[in-house]
Amino acid sequence: MVLALLVAACERAPKPPVRGAAVGAAHAVAPAPDSRRVILFIGTSLTAGLGLDPDQAYPAVVARRLDSLGENYEVVNAGVSGETSADARRRMGWLLRRPAAVIVLETGANDGLRGLGASALRENLQAIIDTVKAVEPGARSILAGMEAPPNMGPQYTAQFRATFPGLAKENGLALIPFLLAGVGGVDTLNQADGIHPNVRGAELVASNVMRVLLPVLASLPKDAAPAAP
Repeated sequence: MVLALLVAACERAPKPPVRGAAVGAAHAVAPAPDSRRVILFIGTSLTAGLGLDPDQAYPAVVARRLDSLGENYEVVNAGVSGETSADARRRMGWLLRRPAAVIVLETGANDGLRGLGASALRENLQAIIDTVKAVEPGARSILAGMEAPPNMGPQYTAQFRATFPGLAKENGLALIPFLLAGVGGVDTLNQADGIHPNVRGAELVASNVMRVLLPVLASLPKDAAPAAP
C-alpha cells in the first residue's frame, strides 16, 4: 500500500467581463479581477491530478466543496508531476509572487521513492516553510504527511514518516497526517495502473484535506485583505 503511494507521487472558468460604458465598438472590456483570497496547493502528481481531468484533481474537488459552503476562496493548483522536495524548494520564490492566504504543501513522496535522505527532506521542507514565513508571514500553512516505501528499510521509513509531524509541531503548522489515507493501495480507488487515485479516490483525498483545511480557514481573520490579482 505504502509502496503504491510513493510510486504515485513520482510522477476555474474565465471571469465574466466587467460591465461598463462602452468607449467604442473596437474596445474590449477588461476582465474583472479576482478579489478572493488564495489557497495555494503545492505538490507532486497527486496534487496535479495525473491521469485525471483538471477539474477532477483533489484541489478542484476542494474548490467546489468550499464554494458549496459559501467560502470565498480561489484555489490554485501548482502541482508538478515528479517533483522532489528540492525541486519544490527551488520554485517557491516564483510560486509566492502572488499572495496566498493558505498554502497546502504536499511534497516528499518522490524523495522516498528515490531513497533520498530523510535529513535532506527535512532540510528542504524547513527551507520551504521559512520562505513562506518570510514572504507571506500572515499565511497559514498546512503540511501533508507522506510515507516511504517499506523496501527502504524500517529505519528509513520511520525517519521519513516522523519528518512531517515533527516539522509541523516545530513550526506550528496544521498537519494532514497522511494525504492518501484510505486511498493508497485500494484498487477500486485508483486508476488502472493501481497507483494514481481515480475520480472517487480524489474525492476521498479531498475529504482528508477538508478535515484539516476548514478549521484553518475558520482561524483566518475575517477582515483580512484579499489577495492581489
